[in-house]
Amino acid sequence: MLLLTGFEPFDGDTLNPSRDLAFALEGRRVGGWQVHALELPCRFDRAPAVLDAALARLAPSAVLAIGQAGGRAELSFERVAINLVDARIADNGGLRPAEAPVVAGAPAAYFARWPVKAMAAAARAAGVPAAVSYSAGTFVCNQVFFHLMHRLAGPAAALRGGFLHVPWLPAQAARVAGRPSLDQATMQRGLLAALGAAAGLKPEEDPGDGAGRLD
Repeated sequence: MLLLTGFEPFDGDTLNPSRDLAFALEGRRVGGWQVHALELPCRFDRAPAVLDAALARLAPSAVLAIGQAGGRAELSFERVAINLVDARIADNGGLRPAEAPVVAGAPAAYFARWPVKAMAAAARAAGVPAAVSYSAGTFVCNQVFFHLMHRLAGPAAALRGGFLHVPWLPAQAARVAGRPSLDQATMQRGLLAALGAAAGLKPEEDPGDGAGRLD
């Protein structure tokens, strides 16, 4: 089973493409996995617990959490989760933690357990803008990403786990002049291509070209 998670809308919005994308694939068989979709609350005090409950109930063999990154122009396959929460805005529960660890005493960072270079390349080959990202931010998205990777670093180390950031939908970007967006059908096409490419690869077998940044 592949668990796809997406977030509820936040910061006063009524849309969140991450939730829509996850539930668009609910029940489908993709890359040999049966997809189960889950909505996560955009709350520091609840999101990890909701994820933990789903992991215990479903026992998936792979997890890909999805989040919204307004302002990005492409599917961003995240490579690094950092042990830091530093919120610029309040979450949906009114919490705004600053300079706090996700998990006290845990490592500073974890790498995703998905072949992210190959996934980004497959999405691009399907005509969808995509890249490897080296920053998942410091909001609830990164908290969930790090929490997931911390869980998978123990006895569940064989499981795949990682994070994908997606751009705004056109209806969201239309509110702010000049901001990029992707429609849901395009995002879905890119994600399906990425998952198909990843199905036969272990994370450490990622054959993708160099995807590092110079800035």
